[in-house]
Amino acid sequence: MNGNGNGTEDAAQLVASVAPPRSVEHALRAADLELLGACDRLSRQPGLLQDSALLRDFTADEADILGRAMLRVRARPGQVLIAENDPSDWMILLLSGTVDVGKRKLDPQTQRPSPDEVTRVAVLRAGAVLGEMSMLDGEPRYASCWALSEVEAAILTRPALAGLIRDEPAVGAKLLVKITQLLAQRLRNTSNQLLRLVQRR
Repeated sequence: MNGNGNGTEDAAQLVASVAPPRSVEHALRAADLELLGACDRLSRQPGLLQDSALLRDFTADEADILGRAMLRVRARPGQVLIAENDPSDWMILLLSGTVDVGKRKLDPQTQRPSPDEVTRVAVLRAGAVLGEMSMLDGEPRYASCWALSEVEAAILTRPALAGLIRDEPAVGAKLLVKITQLLAQRLRNTSNQLLRLVQRR
C-alpha cells in the first residue's frame, strides 16, 4: 500500500529535514558493531510482538514491513551502542540480550560531566526501545547505552522512518503514535519521580 498524498510527502520531508542525513552504516562500523543486513521477518523474533511496548499493537505483516526498513546489528558484551552527546540519528529496538543505560555524573565544582563516573539510568531487555528522542529531534544523545551481554538489535534511521511514512503511511503513522506513547510514558514517570523527590524535602 503506497501513499502518494501531499500530507504524507510533507510529513516524510519534515521527518527527514530535522538534521542532515548521516551514514548510519559508517557510524555503526566505527563503533565496531557487526552489521547483519536488513531485519527481515521481524514478526518471527520470539516473543517480540507480545513483549515489546513498541510492537504490541502491530500485526505480523506490519512488523515485517517495519523490519525491512531496519538494519540488524550485533554487539559484544561491553560494546557501546549509543554514546552520550553523539549526534547519531537512529533508534534501537532490542531483539535479544541486555543493555545498560547510564549518564555521566556532573562534577560539583565545574558542573561538567565527569569522564569516569556514570550513573545507571536503566537496564533494558529484549523489546525495549532506545534513542528515539534523538532520532526524532536531531539533538545529541542524552545518555550512553552499552551491551551487558551479547546483543542483537534492529536500527531504524531517520531517513528510513521518512521512507516508511511516505511508502507505507499506515505503518509509519502507527509507529509514530507508538513512539509518542512511549515518550509520554517516560515523561510521566520522570515527572512522578521529581514530584516524589520534591515532597521528601
